[in-house]
Amino acid sequence: MSLGGWEWVIIAVVALLLFGGARLANFGKGAGQAIRGFKDEIKTTEADDAAKPSDDDAGPKA
Repeated sequence: MSLGGWEWVIIAVVALLLFGGARLANFGKGAGQAIRGFKDEIKTTEADDAAKPSDDDAGPKA
């Protein structure tokens, strides 16, 4: 069961009536910042992992 266009419009109108425009805008802003922070952390972690030498790069073991 998937939602069509009209169902999303009705859900948006109900949410707007329940929470108000300012609260929904703040929620959207917070969600966007959280997603952006998560993506930045993923990129930082990947860059750190790429910069670390692996055990294979250490050379032959005695």
